[in-house]
Parts: sequence; C-alpha cells; structure tokens
Amino acid sequence: MIEIRGLAKSYGAHQALKGITLSIRPGEFVVVLGPSGAGKSTLLRCINRLATPTAGDIVVDGTPFRSSARDLRLLRRNVAMIFQQHNLVKRLSVLKNVLVGRMADLSPILSSLQLFPEADVKIARHCLEQVAMAHKADSRADALSGGEQQRVGIARALAQQPKFMLADEPVASLDPKTSRIVLSYLKKSCKESNIAVLCNLHQIDYALEFGERIVGLSAGEVVYDGPPSGVSGDVIRRIYPGLDDPNVLDAAQRLTERRRAAAESVIAAEAAEERA
Repeated sequence: MIEIRGLAKSYGAHQALKGITLSIRPGEFVVVLGPSGAGKSTLLRCINRLATPTAGDIVVDGTPFRSSARDLRLLRRNVAMIFQQHNLVKRLSVLKNVLVGRMADLSPILSSLQLFPEADVKIARHCLEQVAMAHKADSRADALSGGEQQRVGIARALAQQPKFMLADEPVASLDPKTSRIVLSYLKKSCKESNIAVLCNLHQIDYALEFGERIVGLSAGEVVYDGPPSGVSGDVIRRIYPGLDDPNVLDAAQRLTERRRAAAESVIAAEAAEERA
C-alpha cells in the first residue's frame, strides 16, 4: 500500500498542491486527470522528492519516508519514474538501458564498468519481454521509434522492481495509436508485477480507457476520486473549469471503445510477429 498524506507544495504565495491525500493498492492503475497547471507534475515530483514538499508524508507499506539521505535512497528504490521524454542513453543498447534500472543494487566499481550479474541481465530481459521489446535487446536506443523508446523506458522502470511507479505524461509526444499501445503495455506489465501506478494524463479519453480509478486534479486540489464510470459531465467541468460542452464525455467514451479495439489488434499483431 502506498499512502500520500496531506501533500502540499507552495512556491512563495502560490499553492501548487493543497493537502493531497491518496492511498493506492498494489497493482492498481490510477490516472491523475487534469489540465496543464493543475499540479499533476508537481504531485509526482514531490512524491519521489525531485521537489521538496512544503508538508505531507509518503508512506510505503506502513513506513513513512522523510528527507534524510537514507530515506531518499530507500524511497527512490521503491518508486520508479517514467518521464515524458524517454531519457535513454542513445549510444547504448536497449538491454544496457534497461540494466540502468538495476544500478542501485550494484557496487560503484561494477556500475562504472557496466558489469552486471547474470541475475540482473535475466531480470532486464524479462522486463523487455513484458513490453514486447526482447527482439530489440541488442539494438542501439537511437535506432528506435518514439513509441519503442518509451516501452524501453517502461522496461527500465520495471527492472528496478519497484513497489510504486510514477508516469508523468508518458505519451504526450506520441501519436494516438502509439499512445494506446504504450499505455496498454504499461498497464499490463505493472499488473503482471503487482506494481501500483500513478499516471498523469490530460486526455479524457485515455484516462477513461486505461484508468481503473480516476483522480481529478484542478488548481492543486483533488476534485474527484473514483471509478471511470463516475466521471460525469459535471465532474469533467470540475476538473476542467470553463469547459461547458456536454458532448465531450460522450465523444470520449465512443472514442475509447474504438481505440481500445485498434490498440489490442496492433498488440496482437506485434506478438504474432515476434513469435514468428
């Protein structure tokens, strides 16, 4: 269980986060939905302490994490991050990029020499299999498409073997079809590994399609926390103040069904091609 208790962040007089409290179960895929400036990225950066919160605690399996060097190391070992930009080392192979996720458990000498135990290599290869990228293990990262690079980023995060995964707009730079493929692999692989996920999105249809639970964030506050089925037009307007189009939700739901079917078809074709 991951618990976020009273998380707040201020920049001078501006309150970016206003006492966020959430609990996320192992294997749960939670989407944070909200417009730009709602505080979504600040929330994730405060959770993994890339930004220092003004107040609040992060608790993993009953253990609170503060700001000591020891707690930060343990927190970042338990919490993996997927960024909007893929952040791969382009000159390294796909496999070595995934092995970066194992470096926290290596001695400094082995890490600097990029010498990984066979057990770590096995973990990395399994993580590539989870995102259907095992056949690209020896390719250079800069030879991959944007969607493939993001799937390697997911595999790298999985290789860390975290309890909690944060994904900050992981498909913002991808086209719609590739976005759904990437989100499908992210959700499926984390389910297989029983990893809790908090994924920031601003697209309503993606959130309804992939989220098991939607957390609506607006102006630094949680304005909705519940299942996708409860995201009514009124909820959308609370998340996106000023939006007054009753057709937005219906259109998103129709798109969700069509695009889910299209993404599943592509994934099945890729799996068949890899087996061939």
